Amino acid sequence: MSLQRKPTIVFCHGIWADGSCFSKVIPALQADGYEVIAVQYSLESFEEDLAMVKRTLDRVGSPVLLVGHSYGGATITASGVDDRVAGLVYIGAVAPDVGETVQDQLNKYPSDIFSHVEIVDGYAWMLPNGTEFFCGDLSEEEQKLVWATHFPPHADLFTQQNLQSTPWKSKPSWYILCLQDHTVHPDLQRWVSKRMGATVIEVESSHVPMLSKPDVVIEVIRKAAAAVQKNKAA
Repeated sequence: MSLQRKPTIVFCHGIWADGSCFSKVIPALQADGYEVIAVQYSLESFEEDLAMVKRTLDRVGSPVLLVGHSYGGATITASGVDDRVAGLVYIGAVAPDVGETVQDQLNKYPSDIFSHVEIVDGYAWMLPNGTEFFCGDLSEEEQKLVWATHFPPHADLFTQQNLQSTPWKSKPSWYILCLQDHTVHPDLQRWVSKRMGATVIEVESSHVPMLSKPDVVIEVIRKAAAAVQKNKAA
């Protein structure tokens, strides 16, 4: 058995967000000695977002632990086929299979947030009262900040997936299940995490545990990274 370098941790964000949504968890992981980077993609098209994940993987060391929040679960699923990816962590995320789209999954268990969204000029903007359903366990001040900086996706982004394979069938996966989530329904999270055979960690949080319960998210990623490193060294 040989020593293996620590995995690089690559974060993929969801809609109404960018890479800064992981700002409460990244410093602790960096302090642990991990190379960490958050992908900044456009939410314009799934193909463009995957291309940016690929560019990011080309900039960091291997092996990689991919961490995806919400829609980011689709981007890490599609990107996880890369040989450099050794494990996947899903945070309140979708996880399509071949032949499924994000919208197909969301339709199974509709959630409250989408009645608080406005489509303007082809983009899905969250209304100010939508933060109650997106990040309702944050302080009022933080909710206002989330809304002021929210990043709208192209309105048809969720229907564009065309997966060729699903790496969660062969690579280790972890799933942070958000019990008070009104964006990706907890029942959908239970369904996808069970189907993928993920190690599931439940947390009493809204859709954004990396902001409201960062210590939980940090600990899950630490355990996943340690397991990936051990597996690679074996």
